[in-house]
Amino acid sequence: MAAAAAPLLSGQRSPVQPRLSGVDAQVSQGFTLQQPQAKVSVAVGKTLTLNCIASGNAGPGPVKWLKGWGSGNKTIYDPNIKDPSSRVTVAVPESDTDFTIRIRNFQPDDVGTYYCVKFVKDSTGVDEVFMRGDGTEVSVQAKPSPPLVSGPEQRVRLEQSVPFTCTTGGFFPEKIEVKWFKNSNSMGARPPQVTVGRMKTYNMSSTVMVTLEKDDVRSQLICEVTHPTLPAPLRGSFQLSRVLRVPPSVEMRAEPSPAEVNKTVTFTCLVKEFYPAQVSVSWLENGIEIEGQNISRPLELPRGLFELRSWVEVQATEEKNGSTINCTVVHDAQAPVNYSTVLWISNPTLGGLSNEFQMNKDDMLIYIVVGVVCTVLALLVAAILYLIRTKQIKAGKSSPSARLHEPEKSSEATTQESDPNNLTYADLNFDKERKSIQRMVEMSQQSEYACIQSNQAPNGDENLTYADLDMVHLSKAPKRPAPRPEEAGSEYASVQITRK
Repeated sequence: MAAAAAPLLSGQRSPVQPRLSGVDAQVSQGFTLQQPQAKVSVAVGKTLTLNCIASGNAGPGPVKWLKGWGSGNKTIYDPNIKDPSSRVTVAVPESDTDFTIRIRNFQPDDVGTYYCVKFVKDSTGVDEVFMRGDGTEVSVQAKPSPPLVSGPEQRVRLEQSVPFTCTTGGFFPEKIEVKWFKNSNSMGARPPQVTVGRMKTYNMSSTVMVTLEKDDVRSQLICEVTHPTLPAPLRGSFQLSRVLRVPPSVEMRAEPSPAEVNKTVTFTCLVKEFYPAQVSVSWLENGIEIEGQNISRPLELPRGLFELRSWVEVQATEEKNGSTINCTVVHDAQAPVNYSTVLWISNPTLGGLSNEFQMNKDDMLIYIVVGVVCTVLALLVAAILYLIRTKQIKAGKSSPSARLHEPEKSSEATTQESDPNNLTYADLNFDKERKSIQRMVEMSQQSEYACIQSNQAPNGDENLTYADLDMVHLSKAPKRPAPRPEEAGSEYASVQITRK
């Protein structure tokens, strides 16, 4: 028997060897002994009742209960022995016909065949077997304990294959079945190992290999045990989140970038899709710790993973241009991981970059072309103005003179002798000074002169100082009277030509 269970009696063997073969009812001098239960099963720890009814008179002698028959039998109840620690008691004390017994806290060690036996005393006073019942075969049923599923002692990373074990014990009989499920999906597993325990019950262990995935945060393993003593299978479960570790992915941003001088730049460290939620974020500027801010505690996503946003604000001064900003992430007591970016600063007055002045290549080309065209036009205008001004200065310094130019000879006159009397063009320059010009004609045999008459100039700031007279083939045209000067302030030229 188990140590926790008291002995049935004292484990003594029968003092006499049986001489009778058991039958359902034996009759001797009107005595009968009935043991109606052929087989009976009892749950471990429960109370077993064994029935035995006698009738008639068989002479003096006790009725005992024996476990087993033959040389290996053992007395479990003897009315002549009083043992308070015994787990066996009679159902009806002091009865001469009802010898039913009860065995409390029945254990697997108590399994066997029990016999109700009538003893009589011989002439020497020794108890001899007079009659026995057919015997009752007792079996025990023990339900398995609730399955316990265990896994790795530490968290493991993704894509690792790790063992999970399901154990149960204290069951009887030996036959047992085990099934594994991941959520509702069946999984293959090794055959269970069944061993015998100290109390003659059985223990079972089953192992399955599982490869952890990112979506296993909400997954669970289920071990299902089926046994004859169970009205329905027993289940044990294990949440994979207990051993799963999903490292975070980190995104780091600077807004705006590049930044104008003395503006505030916000650096954001977005820690995404990690598990478990234990995470810390710290900030460094060129290796010196600066204070950052977190929006809140990690936010749980629909898939069971977490997300955290942390940021820090930096004043974009000129001396900080090119500074390195580090975001250090420590997840679930693992080694810290650093993420960094650079603070770029632009100042429009220093020719730096600015979002306001940034443009694409097409826009820049347009501006360059417009600038070149405007520059060329400006230079042309300046040159024209310079030439006009130079010409005006030269004209102002010239004295009145008359330049007579001969025309180019036409094709008809190429065969004729040149005629010095043919004048075709006269340039008359006048000084700007206001003075009266007298009519004069100087005659010469070699020259043709123009006779000019001018009235008093009007009171104006500017007077006509230049006259172009175009005279074509004057030698062939008849003489015309000189035009009569108008009374206005203009100056007219009258040309008279005398042939030699």
